[in-house]
Amino acid sequence: MEQQRTSAIAKAFVDAQKEFAPALKTSTNPHFRSKYVDLAGCVEAVLDSLNNHGFALIQKTHDCENGVKVETIFMHESGEQISGGVISVPADKHNAQGYGSALTYARRYSLMAACGIAPEDDDGKAATKAPAPSKPPEMVSAIKKQ
Repeated sequence: MEQQRTSAIAKAFVDAQKEFAPALKTSTNPHFRSKYVDLAGCVEAVLDSLNNHGFALIQKTHDCENGVKVETIFMHESGEQISGGVISVPADKHNAQGYGSALTYARRYSLMAACGIAPEDDDGKAATKAPAPSKPPEMVSAIKKQ
């Protein structure tokens, strides 16, 4: 098997990641009275740095029967690309609002996972709560040459 050359994209992504800003919790969830980082905050934390290092950010949707699937892709000016894998999020309601909410959630978490960023620390409040049992989303990473 021939090994792909990824030096251009790897160096550029490392350089971009060094400049990522924190993902600030500026939005409020009225049902839980808690702060969270919204999609715009996630994009704002990384987009300038990605663009400055030759990356375009793409979030591609995939067919999904009962929810949404999103793949975060970083296309580099070298012609190489990095995929953050596909994340699947079920829609609580099977209407436009339910699918829209699931799409925003999937885009936000896909981007944070692919970039290696996390919301600002909440001083451990979330860590003291009992975790809800759930199956984690399947994430697959790949580097491709176009």
